[in-house]
Amino acid sequence: MASLMSHLSMHPAKLSSNKCFTSKISPCVTLCRSQRVVVASVNNLSSKVPFGLSGNGLRLSVWDRVVRPRGLGDFQVVKAAAAADGGGEEFDISEGLAIAEPPKSFLQRYPALVTGFFFFTWYFLNVIFNILNKKVYNYFPYPYFVSVVHLLVGVTYCLISWSIGLPKRAPIDKDLLGVLTPVAACHALGHVMSNVSFAAVAVSFTHTIKALEPFFSAAASQFVLGHQIPLPLWLSLAPVVLGVSMASLTELSFNWLGFTSAMISNISFTYRSIYSKKAMTGMDSTNVYAYISIIALLFCLPPAILIEGPKLMQYGFRDAIAKVGMVKFVSDLFWIGMFYHLYNQIATNTLERVAPLTHAVGNVLKRVFVIGFSIIVFGNRISTQTGIGTAIAIAGVAIYSVIKANLEDQKKKNAEKSKAE
Repeated sequence: MASLMSHLSMHPAKLSSNKCFTSKISPCVTLCRSQRVVVASVNNLSSKVPFGLSGNGLRLSVWDRVVRPRGLGDFQVVKAAAAADGGGEEFDISEGLAIAEPPKSFLQRYPALVTGFFFFTWYFLNVIFNILNKKVYNYFPYPYFVSVVHLLVGVTYCLISWSIGLPKRAPIDKDLLGVLTPVAACHALGHVMSNVSFAAVAVSFTHTIKALEPFFSAAASQFVLGHQIPLPLWLSLAPVVLGVSMASLTELSFNWLGFTSAMISNISFTYRSIYSKKAMTGMDSTNVYAYISIIALLFCLPPAILIEGPKLMQYGFRDAIAKVGMVKFVSDLFWIGMFYHLYNQIATNTLERVAPLTHAVGNVLKRVFVIGFSIIVFGNRISTQTGIGTAIAIAGVAIYSVIKANLEDQKKKNAEKSKAE
């Protein structure tokens, strides 16, 4: 553009032909459909001199095959606007060339398919994790040690990713370590208690109890953080409490260890969310999760050694290997750890792509998928009352999630509106 401007300014009086003009630009450019425009003389800006300039389109002939894939193949020359004094047409070089956008790929044209694939992968990995995790507990009932394996495999995955620069490891200092430690402690406790519940009762029942997590979250927001929770949000939690109570009373696999562990897990994950709000930093979520996993692993090791260590060394490993063999035992432990890490990572990537309402509905559907598939795979017998209670609880979580997402969306719009004003 600079060279073209210079050429027009330095040669105002000479009527140029197509051939002359194209030779000044490129030997492979051809012009079509002549159109007279005028340019101002350098020496006399008030005078306007006719200049022969061709066409609406610049066609790249020789280089067309080279530049077209890069989105540079089509240039459009805009018609000159009428001069203010009505004495001809003026050509505005600054508006003269418009570069056509490159064609979008299939995935760019259909982003819903990409989002759907993320949801499918998230659900698939989560269901596989829950099924494999429960199968391991059927012959190796040591949830503290299994929790350590989950985190250990994930930490190993993160360290390998850091070593190859995918992603690049973010530095951590003493202050950031102090902020992330409470988050990791709650994460460790919630994770261990979830596994204790999975080992003690049916997977479907544990997930039904964990449906109460929104209730604990609302209570903590109201009474710990001092946030005012709207009445409709509180009322939407009533079906959740009612449904979980109905399911618990007639659950065939019910025992107090499984029930209490799931409740402790709910409380732990609630406080993890509270501390996470205070741990918002400039570090990306992948690095934050990696550091939390490392710290949580350090928290999980002592209870695993103290509570289950002697049993594991005496007969735990020996009995598991005798039942399924060394190769299957080790591979099962590895894969449940890998699926645990991957489904958490994919869940984060999925939820970053969607709106809050879609996020909320997605979480509810995930729990429905896990409960349904666990009942089918393990053949768990449930009473009619348990089934009805579970359905009511899930419906209550769905209503709560929709109301909360709408309130957050409205709050965000109000904030943007007030900021704009």
